[in-house]
Amino acid sequence: MPRRGLILQTRTHWLLLGLALLCSLVLFLYLLECAPQTDGNASLPGVVGENYGREYYQALLQEQEEHYQTRATSLKRQIAQLKQELQEMSEKMRSLQERKNVGANGIGYQGNKEQAPSDLLEFLHSQIDKAEVSTGAKLPSEYGVIPFESFTLMKVFQLEMGLTRHPEEKPVRKDKRDELVEVIEAGLEVINNPDEDDEQEDEDGPLGEKLIFNENDFIEGYYRTERDKGTQYELFFKKADLMEYRHVTLFRPFGPLMKVKSEMIDISRSIINIIVPLAERTEAFVQFMQNFRDVCIHQDKRIHLTVVYFGKEGLSKVKSILESVTSESNFHNYTLVSLNEEFNRGRGLNVGARAWDKGEVLMFFCDVDIYFSAEFLNSCRLNAEPGKKVFYPVVFSLYNPAIVYASQDVPPPVEQQLVHKKDSGFWRDFGFGMTCQYRSDFLTVVLLLQVDLTWK
Repeated sequence: MPRRGLILQTRTHWLLLGLALLCSLVLFLYLLECAPQTDGNASLPGVVGENYGREYYQALLQEQEEHYQTRATSLKRQIAQLKQELQEMSEKMRSLQERKNVGANGIGYQGNKEQAPSDLLEFLHSQIDKAEVSTGAKLPSEYGVIPFESFTLMKVFQLEMGLTRHPEEKPVRKDKRDELVEVIEAGLEVINNPDEDDEQEDEDGPLGEKLIFNENDFIEGYYRTERDKGTQYELFFKKADLMEYRHVTLFRPFGPLMKVKSEMIDISRSIINIIVPLAERTEAFVQFMQNFRDVCIHQDKRIHLTVVYFGKEGLSKVKSILESVTSESNFHNYTLVSLNEEFNRGRGLNVGARAWDKGEVLMFFCDVDIYFSAEFLNSCRLNAEPGKKVFYPVVFSLYNPAIVYASQDVPPPVEQQLVHKKDSGFWRDFGFGMTCQYRSDFLTVVLLLQVDLTWK
């Protein structure tokens, strides 16, 4: 029994030893199979089937280094630009603060040259030189013109209405009211305390005293803003018992007002030749002559009328209307030119301008359906200058009275329809048919157009 148990124990021992050796061999073979290769062509971890050498890693490192250097250079450049912009902003803030301090020290519309820095005065004067105050500018078309808006002591006549503004209204905003009041006061200061270089003569009142103008002598004004330069103001003053007007031009170069000029304008002998091209429309001509009689013959009395009639139909009626006005009002200052051809407004204006043979004259190109007042005729005289200025008034166009007054049985008289309201009409700021200009300027433009067309 003991011998047989010993033999069994020995066999079991050798069996376990063999199993251990077999496991060790399998483990050794597994380690050899899974161990990473150490030669120069080792595979890149994570990539199967491609081999990379040392040159690849050096190129990769060099590329990364160049990328970071480029990024660093870009950041340094951005930092330098930010520093430069910050310095410029600091200088602008310092300049604005200096201007604010100068304004607080009492620089008014005339400019206190002792207190104001020379660079500030140079800037303000350069704004005037760049603006369209004393010199004109070349524009691509008539729509590039910056229009004027007119105002009186109580009302402002506005072109850009939008949805809330009205063509005629009292200034609601406080800044607009204060602006216009300041401008009128500055104009009065210029007139009542003129400089030596002002083109105006000292005038005395009836008792020999010095004439002093006040706000009640303000007739009308015009203003427009060039958004990159400043605001221009044209002011007109007149005493009730005098024919002379005082004209003051002011300019606000986004700062204090600066006087441009102050002059006296005598319009007592200024005749206006009203030129009306016409074809048929005799009923409208009857209404036109009624307004012409009231305004031009009875009030202004310095008007010549030129009617250029196209065609034969209605010509006798027009002659009869003019003869009736002559007999009733003893008015003979008119010219009737008859053209047997189709209506052409431009040709009619050209013929009407050349029909005048008494030298230079101020002309008003007018349509037969235009209603104007005596005040407008003075505005025509004040805003046109031979060789320098042409006046294009903006017409307020009325809607059809049959539609506006549809709720009434009969539309009101024409005089009651002449109101500036959103429901009654609109400013025709896109029309350039009505104009006040001198004859020599018109003929010069016509000649230039003829030369240009010939050249083409």
